[in-house]
Amino acid sequence: MKAPAIRISNPKGLRGSSSGPLPNERRRAAALCRLLAAAYPDSHPALHYRNPVELLIATILSARCTDEQVNRVTAGLFSRYPNAASLASAPLEALEDALRRLGFYRTKARHVRMTARILAERWDGQVPQTMEELIKLPGVGRKTANVVLGNGFELPVGIVVDTHVARVSYRLGLTDQKLPERIESDLIKRIPQKEWIAFSNRLIFHGRKRCRSRKPDCPHCELLSLCPRVGLPPMP
Repeated sequence: MKAPAIRISNPKGLRGSSSGPLPNERRRAAALCRLLAAAYPDSHPALHYRNPVELLIATILSARCTDEQVNRVTAGLFSRYPNAASLASAPLEALEDALRRLGFYRTKARHVRMTARILAERWDGQVPQTMEELIKLPGVGRKTANVVLGNGFELPVGIVVDTHVARVSYRLGLTDQKLPERIESDLIKRIPQKEWIAFSNRLIFHGRKRCRSRKPDCPHCELLSLCPRVGLPPMP
């Protein structure tokens, strides 16, 4: 299924480049990574998990939900079903009841059980460590796979692009694209690979704390010195 476009406002006068990055663009991106590291030295997802299986399930559940909502639900879910085998054998009705507080809980319950069955039957209860195998799992797209590979296995295969990363990277002039895959492609050209995992985690934190969709806190922004919005009219 084609990934939906992420809606981002397009203020006059600010466009990122989708062509190959120039050396000065890469230098600015590296400087942004340093500022993000100083502002958010503890780089990790906000989802609670103890192993890659729990991270995979929690990320599947996080679609169109806040991490706080997911954490409240998974606390009980992982206590009752601590591994892929137990999730795979859980009655669908029981999973639906456990996930009822989340949006689209019926679809998510099916995805969780089907994914758990594949892990139990094909992967000995473990999570595969390649993009190709992960995106074959029900409810798993490239964003979820990048979360799991990066944070579960420390494999910088790509850059996580959620709504925060899409919005903030656009405002910072790192991309002018709207589709997640194209945004990721632009970021990969500019951000050093060794920074991919931490960069996305930190940009998500920054999007929640400072560069919010509405009323961004520009005066206190840790990235203000490198933001191309300086001197532009206030954002809506």
